[in-house]
Amino acid sequence: MSSYKQLKTLRERLDQILPKIESAEFLENKGLGNEIGFYVFDYPADAELEVREHLGFISGKLENRGRKFAIINLFEVIISILDSRNLTERAFKLQKERGDDALFNALKGPLEQNRVADFIAEEANLDQSEFILLHGLGSAWPIIRGHGLLNALHAKLGSVPTVLFYPGEYDGASLKPFGTIDSNNYYRAFKLVP
Repeated sequence: MSSYKQLKTLRERLDQILPKIESAEFLENKGLGNEIGFYVFDYPADAELEVREHLGFISGKLENRGRKFAIINLFEVIISILDSRNLTERAFKLQKERGDDALFNALKGPLEQNRVADFIAEEANLDQSEFILLHGLGSAWPIIRGHGLLNALHAKLGSVPTVLFYPGEYDGASLKPFGTIDSNNYYRAFKLVP
């Protein structure tokens, strides 16, 4: 359970999201030194419900202000991809009969990161979106990995600013899922809110 101090800090950081994503610097990819406008908002995994609730609040505010954006739940992306290929029921059956490892291995092909990235790019309606908010990674992990997805999305999203809400830690170079799993995967993105 997060301490009061951590929750207070998270609340302060959550309150900074809306002004940040409505800023000209964010929307126009300014001041990034020719980098793609990819951002990570990291948070303690046990604060998932609070972050999810705040995303709903932000989404409503942005819609009321006329912003055009995509908010995409990564777990729902997995289900949609499996449904589109008539694999959902087979996946449930495989998991029940043979376990998580067998399911994970069977889904590596259909849910390969580039396929997921293609699906997200299509869902985001890039011509109409000022930015993209990605969430639900905790529910989709380890099928979708933060660094792998962001790397795959680079070539697909062009200059559309994108934020990954990440249940774990991001130090500006590597992502640490859930704040407890060591990862040697390097990724270059900007912290949305320090």
